[in-house]
Amino acid sequence: MSEKSVTTGTDGTTGASPHGGTAPGPQPETLRFFGTTWVGHDGGYTLRRVGVSAGSLVAAVGSCVVLRFAFSGLEIAGTGRFLDVLVVLMFAVCSAVAFRKTWEGYRGRPADPGREDNLRGLRTIGFVGSLLAYFVRSLREAPGETLLRTEYEAALARYTKRRTTRTGNPATRKDRKGR
Repeated sequence: MSEKSVTTGTDGTTGASPHGGTAPGPQPETLRFFGTTWVGHDGGYTLRRVGVSAGSLVAAVGSCVVLRFAFSGLEIAGTGRFLDVLVVLMFAVCSAVAFRKTWEGYRGRPADPGREDNLRGLRTIGFVGSLLAYFVRSLREAPGETLLRTEYEAALARYTKRRTTRTGNPATRKDRKGR
């Protein structure tokens, strides 16, 4: 979370104050499909959650239909039972790993981002698992909201602490002798 970042909402507006400058303090990060509406649960947040939830479920079901057509192609080609079982097993394992890694991504930042980059191909193959994790999480909250809320509140607390411990501009202070 960058404390100096300017956010762009889903409507294209930035997190700027009405006086023309950026609002003081840390700005919330945007979430895909939600912008910064997750902060106050305003701006159609509930409707967006319902839409995202339904959309991810429809995408997962559609993906399964496409995979079924692909599997039918393998059956028509007569590649053998071993390859058929291997393909089904590969998609099942990749989807399970993708579900788990996507779910873990909603709880915290990865400890080793390099390892997450190495799993990108596996998560691409298991895209159905990622879509299902997105669906399940969107039933409770905007996917990733808890993580961003925790980071945002910590940044606000740090900012508030920094602001309250300041005693003002040292150049405008009077001498201790009252001059």
